[in-house]
Amino acid sequence: MNFADNKVLDDAIRRVPDFPKPGILFYDITSVLTKPEAFKYCINKMVELYGNKKIDAIAAVESRGFLFAAPLAEKLNLPLVLIRKKGKLPGDVYRCAYALEYGTAEIEVHKSDIKKGQKFLLIDDLIATGGTLTAGKKLIAQGGAEVTDIFGVIGLPQLNYQKVLEPTPVTTLIDFQGA
Repeated sequence: MNFADNKVLDDAIRRVPDFPKPGILFYDITSVLTKPEAFKYCINKMVELYGNKKIDAIAAVESRGFLFAAPLAEKLNLPLVLIRKKGKLPGDVYRCAYALEYGTAEIEVHKSDIKKGQKFLLIDDLIATGGTLTAGKKLIAQGGAEVTDIFGVIGLPQLNYQKVLEPTPVTTLIDFQGA
């Protein structure tokens, strides 16, 4: 799902050519945070989308996903569970490795933050290949819970994240065709 009324968001997203390498057009979500009307648009749309959904908790992927998930969790009065890079959490964790373009990475979540049977909304800032979010879904499943919805501010649908994340519904506020 994508929204037609997203001009304020579209105008706020900085496009950085040839970053992090030549030929890549990088969509910089941090510029949204410097424009209060664009950030407010995002949070309000998220409340509209998920305010009446039957979810028990929100999980967010490090680090920019935290910025969008935290205000939503507060507004919906839901727990916020942080999915972090390996080695950043002090307690017992579930861990999941996933493929990157050049190698692998691992993410973790506190075991104590996932309750069996919970339904989660999983949030990241930008959805590209879906690899990190797939790993996030696996982390939550390790605790006996389920990701019922996935949200990203930006989507790059040409990278086929929808297929990778099936059957979980994925919603973005804006899609771009260049990667």
